[in-house]
Parts: sequence; C-alpha cells; structure tokens
Amino acid sequence: MAMKKMLKSMPEVGCSLPIPNPSLPPPPTDISVSPLHYKRFLHFLKTHLNPPLTPDTLLHFLKSKLQHHPSFSHLDFHLFTWASSIDSFRHTHSTFHWMLRTLATTHRFPLLRSLLLFIASNPCPCSQGIFSCPQTQPIFRFAIYAFSKASKFDDALFAFHSMRRLIDGKPDVAVCNILIHGFVKRGRHDQALEFYREMMVRDRVRPDVFTFNILISSYCRNLQFGLALEMFNQMREMGCHPNVVTFNTLIKGMFTEGKLEDGIGMAREMIQLGCEFSDVTCQILVHGLCKEGRVLQASELLLEFSKRGVLPKGYDYYVLVEVLCGKGNAIRALELVYELWDRGNVPSLIACTVMVDGLRRLGKTEETRRLVEKMLKEGMVPDVVTFNCVLQDMCNVQKTEEANKLRLLASGKGLEPDDMTYKILVMGYMGEGGQEEGMLVVNEMLDRGFIPDLASYNKLMNGLSNCRRSTCHQVNKFDR
Repeated sequence: MAMKKMLKSMPEVGCSLPIPNPSLPPPPTDISVSPLHYKRFLHFLKTHLNPPLTPDTLLHFLKSKLQHHPSFSHLDFHLFTWASSIDSFRHTHSTFHWMLRTLATTHRFPLLRSLLLFIASNPCPCSQGIFSCPQTQPIFRFAIYAFSKASKFDDALFAFHSMRRLIDGKPDVAVCNILIHGFVKRGRHDQALEFYREMMVRDRVRPDVFTFNILISSYCRNLQFGLALEMFNQMREMGCHPNVVTFNTLIKGMFTEGKLEDGIGMAREMIQLGCEFSDVTCQILVHGLCKEGRVLQASELLLEFSKRGVLPKGYDYYVLVEVLCGKGNAIRALELVYELWDRGNVPSLIACTVMVDGLRRLGKTEETRRLVEKMLKEGMVPDVVTFNCVLQDMCNVQKTEEANKLRLLASGKGLEPDDMTYKILVMGYMGEGGQEEGMLVVNEMLDRGFIPDLASYNKLMNGLSNCRRSTCHQVNKFDR
C-alpha cells in the first residue's frame, strides 16, 4: 500500500517540489541535489520501480536501473535508507550485501560506515531468535577489507569491533588476517603485532598459517630476521604446519642476511617435511647463489633437487643457463640442460635459445646441431633468425647437407623458413660443389616465391654451374 501511494503521489517533472510525505522519499540532506534534479529522480522512480516494494523489487531496481544511470546512481543509499523507514518493508542480507559492495567499490566510505551502523541496529529477518545472522561476518568482512585496502584503519577497526559484538562466538581468523595484512602492507608493523596479540588473548582466535606468514614476512621486511625465526618456532609449537610461502619467506630472509648455507639447509628441511617446492623457491635459491658468484653450486643444487624428484616440472632455469653461458661455461650449461631434461625437467624455449647462442660463441657447431635437433624432435621450434645462424655455422664448416636435413626436420615441425634460410643453403652447396642439391633448393625457392625475377634465378643457377666446373677442374688437376 505504501508503494502504491508513493507512485500515485509522485509529482510530474516541472511541478513544484511537494511537501515531505511519508510515502515518498524526501530530498536528501547529506547530498547536494537541486529541486529540479530531485523531481526528475522521483519521476524516474515512478517509471521504473514497480510495486509492491519488497527487498527483491528494490534489489532488482538498484541492480538493473539505478546503478547504470549517470545522474541518479549516487542516490542509491538515500533510496535504501528511505525504504527502511516504511513499516511494511524490512531489508535482508541480500540488500545489505548489494549496498555494501556498491559503496565500497565506489569508495563512498563515510556512507559505508553509516551502513554498518544501520546493519548493527537493524538485523535482517533471518536472525530472529537467539542466534545472529550467519551472513553478518561475510558482510562485515567485505567492509573491513575495503577499509583496509584504502588505509582507513580506524574505520576498519570500527567495523571489526561492531561485528564482534553482533556475532555468536569468536571472529573468523580470515577476518583478523585481513586487518593484520592491511597493517603490514602499509608499514604498520607494530600495530599488526598489537592486533595479533589482542586477537589471541582477548578473542581467543587461533592463528593459522596465513597469519604467521604475514607476520614472518613483516619481520623480514623490517630486517628483524631473528624475530622472524622466533615466530616460525612459535608457529610450529602451536601445531601450525608451515607451507611453501613460509619457507620461501625465510629462505629469502636468510639470503638477504648473507646466510646462504642456512637458506640451503632450510630448503632441504622443506624436503624432509614433505613440503613441495615452488618455482619461487628455486628462483630465490638460484638468484641468490648466482648473485654471490656461486653459479656452479646453484647448478649442483638444481641437479640434487631433480634427482630427489622435488624440482617443479615447470621451473624455467634459463637464468642459470644464461649466467653459465655469460661466463663462457656453455659446456657445463649444456650438461646441466641435458641432465635435467633427461629427468623430465624440460627447458623452456628461451633457455634453449640462450644455450644455442652460448655454444655458437664458443664455436661448438656440432653440439649446437645436436641441441637444435633434440629441440625439434621434442616439438620445440626455434625462431627463424636463431635457426638461420645455426645453418650458417654448419655451412661454414662444410656440412651443408646436414644443414639441409635439419631444415627439412624443422619445416616438418612447423618452422617457416625465409629467403635467408634458402640463400644460406645455396651458398653452402656452392662452396662444396653440390650443384644438383643446390639446384633443388633454388627450385624450391622459386616455388615459394623467394626469387623475385628471372635475373636473380639465373644468377643463382650460374653460380652453381660455375662451382661445379671449378670443382671438376680442381679434381682433374689433382689427378694429373
């Protein structure tokens, strides 16, 4: 009935603003809105908000109509508050959720705080009886997260304490972690510790692995590594099992302190406890050792982890390959690649490309050919520039036929050769007197459109013919 009265008494646009009526949303006092603009808003309500007014119809209107309107969307909380003043209307946690998320995502934090006060004094219908609504914590958790993310910690603490008074039992540790993480992220380490102690003593909330990870990371960031280890020991004493993030944080802290052997020992302790390595674990170890010039030790460590079956299958060890090759130790890098590859730790394409460049700089043509051939057979196709460089090296040492076979293998695996690929092979055959083989390559060039005109074709063919006569002349001279 209240909704019908409201729609019947809606003023038309252009008429004077009516005297406030209980069946109409009065003009807001906390938002600057002109009388004409508010008349248009009332007309918009009359057009789109269909009776009867229920939580479902209001929610539909807020979602589908009001939030998309460029001029009226900011009046959503005003409409939300007015609806609660109607005797026959009562908000549910669905309307609470929607309004809270809308205010949080649009950064209207003063209104968000007002909404929490409203929720605290107007619980939803499902909370009838002696128990609180099970949606109370999720609703307040989102608000606490929004306040913390915006560094509005006074509001976040207000939301937390309001929630604690409303719920049955202890706060969820996940909600506490949001506040602790917010403090740490903004450099408020002492405040994070204070809240952590209150959480345990006053609220008797049992911290979980995420709580300890946040605080251990905060200690490490504040160069208080000894206290980080104490927190780690406290964690284990409380029966909370560390995870890979815990170990990664501590290993990184040890490396920052220059305690490399302790960090490696911590990694081995991970294995003993059955905690799986992550790519980040390996990166911390390899980067830390390489930074200190202990590249060979990093290689041995990866091999050890691979033999023990704990090296992540997707770990990309190209950085170690790059460092080894950069120090002129490409052969050791190649041995590492092959050993890890044979154990199932397949290198990435970029690692193999770095490896190819390192071998080429040492003039290791045969090793380069074998590596590229293995790459192709494993379905790993290099880029055409790298591939052409390998072909050129092979042709330079009179192995054009092998180079052409490698080209055919690569083409079958998806490599698209360019005109330079064919030119390298033709020049290689010219240098070795392989006229027939070279002509086949030239004809393939012609078929693929890599020879622009007849003059270019004749030039290549004449070069191959002259090469044959020169080779025959040298052979006859040798026979005489």
